[in-house]
Amino acid sequence: MEGEVVIIGAGLIGLALARELAHRGAAVRVVDTGEPGRQASWAAAGMLAPSSEGLDGAFYDLCAASLARYPAFAAALHEETDLDIHLRREGFITPAYDDRGVAKLEAEVADARARGFGASMLTSVDTLRLEPSLAPVAASAHFEHEASVDNRRLGRALRAAVEHLGVRLDEGLPWVRLAATQRRVNGVETANGFIPAPVVINAAGAWAGTLEGVPERARVPVEPVKGQILALGMPANLIRHTIYAEHAYLVPRDDGRLIVGATVERAGFDTRVTAAGIHRLLDGALRVAPALRDLAVVETWAGLRPGTPDGLPYLGAGSIEGYFLATGHLRNGVLLTPITAEVVADTVEGRAPRVDVAAFSPERVHPTSKAAP
Repeated sequence: MEGEVVIIGAGLIGLALARELAHRGAAVRVVDTGEPGRQASWAAAGMLAPSSEGLDGAFYDLCAASLARYPAFAAALHEETDLDIHLRREGFITPAYDDRGVAKLEAEVADARARGFGASMLTSVDTLRLEPSLAPVAASAHFEHEASVDNRRLGRALRAAVEHLGVRLDEGLPWVRLAATQRRVNGVETANGFIPAPVVINAAGAWAGTLEGVPERARVPVEPVKGQILALGMPANLIRHTIYAEHAYLVPRDDGRLIVGATVERAGFDTRVTAAGIHRLLDGALRVAPALRDLAVVETWAGLRPGTPDGLPYLGAGSIEGYFLATGHLRNGVLLTPITAEVVADTVEGRAPRVDVAAFSPERVHPTSKAAP
């Protein structure tokens, strides 16, 4: 590949893409107005849960394909950086509290099993045997294939990996904008100067839709979706599995924390932690597991997820030459990190990805757009 590839955005997606392209021999540079891995990548809970999230169609297939890549992805990062991202593979438990909830879970378990995944229904007794801290349930589902990672450790590992590969990271820039004509990209303009590049990838997360310099015909709508989360200090093994309930999800960490999340708020670029948000999280967590009531709240935070009008990410070539997108993952950015790096790198190289990504083409926003002469 001739010339430098510039990636705008140093979150998990941008860093994973930089690593993938550098492994393929590209010269890569990543630019960001903040600190790498400190936006949605830092704020996430690290769940890898295509079944618990209730996904379907091509999006489920994409998420499942990314989940399948995680063991090798984690092992490779450990080999490259000596950093363990704490991939936990004990599965998710989703409780149901009434007949309607049980019927919904039975359908989701049947769907997961039809796709070849390990999934089963658990009785109330079996559920409490596995997780005695939970409130009584009518039944639950155990999605054995689902997993979690420590997303903050993942961010650190990806940064270490790209630095080892010689990728240049320009962080803390006052501003970044795309340099482009109506036909193609020329590079990136930053507060530190112009970076010429034949290929620019927009991986700016919740800010991807407001990136300056993008021609209107190539712009995609991305909305920041706020998520407030908290962490409790938890005795060892009080909660063993990730609990994905209607009221809250509980994600145990190897460091002794229990992550409780998350709100879904359309509040612009507001990242304040609010009393109402924390109240909602604690109320939901205690309804799911009353035994948590005496645990200490050790951290609270909020992040902005990138949402799209149809709920699907933008992966691949944009509407002008040399411009690519990798954003719009909403609640599944951590899960989709490996597959996004793979398929967008394939697209940049002009290859057909090994998985079908037609549904995620950025050009679905401007289906009749043609390159200017």
